[in-house]
Amino acid sequence: MRKKVLLSLFGGLAMLAFPISAFAAEGEVNNTVLEVGLNSLFVFLAAMLVFFMQAGFALLEAGTVRMKNAGHVAGKTVLTLGITVIAWWALGFGFAFGDGNSFWGTTGFMFGGAGDIGSFSVFAETSVPLILMFLFQMAFAAVSLAIACGGMAERAKLSVYIIFGIIFTIVIYPIVAHWVWGGGWLGNLGMQDYAGSTVVHLTGATAALAATILLKPRLGKYNKDGKPNSIPGHNQVLTVLGVIILWIGWFGFNPGSALTPLGDGFFGYVLMTTNLAAAAGAVAALLISWAVMGKSDIPSMLNGVLAALVAITGACAFVEAWAAVVIGAVAGVLTFFTSRWFDRAGLDDPIYAFSVHGIAGVWGAISTGLFATPELAETTGVGKAGLFYGGGFEQVGVQALGVIGTFAFVFVLSYGILLAMKYFMGLRVTEEEEMMGLDISEHGTYGYPEQMSLLNSQIVSGNKNPDVGA
Repeated sequence: MRKKVLLSLFGGLAMLAFPISAFAAEGEVNNTVLEVGLNSLFVFLAAMLVFFMQAGFALLEAGTVRMKNAGHVAGKTVLTLGITVIAWWALGFGFAFGDGNSFWGTTGFMFGGAGDIGSFSVFAETSVPLILMFLFQMAFAAVSLAIACGGMAERAKLSVYIIFGIIFTIVIYPIVAHWVWGGGWLGNLGMQDYAGSTVVHLTGATAALAATILLKPRLGKYNKDGKPNSIPGHNQVLTVLGVIILWIGWFGFNPGSALTPLGDGFFGYVLMTTNLAAAAGAVAALLISWAVMGKSDIPSMLNGVLAALVAITGACAFVEAWAAVVIGAVAGVLTFFTSRWFDRAGLDDPIYAFSVHGIAGVWGAISTGLFATPELAETTGVGKAGLFYGGGFEQVGVQALGVIGTFAFVFVLSYGILLAMKYFMGLRVTEEEEMMGLDISEHGTYGYPEQMSLLNSQIVSGNKNPDVGA
């Protein structure tokens, strides 16, 4: 009788326990689904912010160049975005993040969506669907190409953007991305580049430098004695709007790289350091221009904002708030002096791509090796503490190696490709086409048709120098 009672009791408890365990299991599943859903939404919104940075580039670059080239420069932004989407899908994503060796990926080409998850083990532990990682990283690649093409403004053939853009997105950018983020040798060494001071910005700027050197200066930029002439952009309001859009877009670039809004909300900390650096860059660049030039220069301030954002992009998750202010301010001052130095040295870079994205990218990478805290390095799981926090020169050395390796690889490959293109097809439009403006010579219509008709009549009458002011 006692045995029957005990069996009945245990049987009842087992039956009671079954639905409880079932509900517990269901609760765990629901929590997982909720986590994936929230992370997916977070990364999707971040990707859209980074994509929207293309609008910022279009306004910034169009406002920085002369009126006769504004439509061309704005339009090529859409062209390079289209090139990136297709080239990244076909081969770029596989080379960047596919399983392979320490130099490049060898799987995941012609990306097919979630079914390709086995080709990208680097994303195995993320709770974000692979298709969204593809989209997010595609937006990064598009930013790097936009920077690379900026150094070609006002004198490159449209075909150069197409051919070089394809090669850049398939080979140059993905290999550097693989080195740092895709399981490559720099990532294995512990290089700290949270959102791409080196991977995105230095890579794009170095390609722009190679193009700027080979294309040579714009007509009318330098006098016979080598003294540079100022060629101001046609619309400063557009450049201001472009920088504001880029500033906002950076909130997807840096905080979005956390890949989740959950946990302790670390993305909010990244947002704070990003914002502080940008503000410091704006103020520092304006003040230094005022001190040196006697007038507060708005383009210098705008470049200071962008340089600060570039510098903090790699360091935003590794440094304290006060260090972010220092990094941003130094970047703003650096870009002011280096842009003037490059201009006097004969490097005609219309949007200051190498100063803003290259020099600031180098500073951003090195600054992480100086200011990274032990706690934040441990939080991110990447690298070690910086020099000023007892880490010695080890992390600085890793950062410097990453900068040197990236610059050497990108410059040699970009220069070689562009030099071959120059030999076989030419890089630059004719002098007549450059004087007319690339709007009309490449596309058959001006971005500002009424204003340009009036300006052309002034040129014919001898009242305007088309090489400088048009």
